[in-house]
Amino acid sequence: MATNTATIGLEKKTAKELADKLNNLLAAYQIFYQNTRGFHWNIKGDKFFTLHVKFEELYTDALTKIDEIAERILTLGYTPVHSFSQYVQLSAIKEITNDSNAETTVKHVLEGFKTLIQLEREVSSVSDELGDDGTNDLITTYIREQEKQVWMYNAFLH
Repeated sequence: MATNTATIGLEKKTAKELADKLNNLLAAYQIFYQNTRGFHWNIKGDKFFTLHVKFEELYTDALTKIDEIAERILTLGYTPVHSFSQYVQLSAIKEITNDSNAETTVKHVLEGFKTLIQLEREVSSVSDELGDDGTNDLITTYIREQEKQVWMYNAFLH
């Protein structure tokens, strides 16, 4: 039950829709986190030293965002999903296993960013409609950061 929603001045029905979208984003981030962690562990080849460090940066950043998204859901008065089965079920990002190739792992990262940005734009649209500046500020910062990351990882591939 959304006990905090009215306290922070948001309409409960739309806040529930926003919390659901944030939970989908949270699940996607959890899978993105695990994928990049796996890439970090398993990367091989002449790009090892470059990508090993970059993948660690990605999963460390994702872990921070996971916590912020979960806390935002709680601030809205709802419960963040918190089991791996829920993450796998809800995530628009699919698990990647046994990939140690520089080019394909970077392509997976770019595909993950594409999905995250799409989900974040959906969240931003609902939070904007709701007048939820707190969520909107959080999410638009993520989008700006990730758009720059997309440019950088694309440059790596070319």
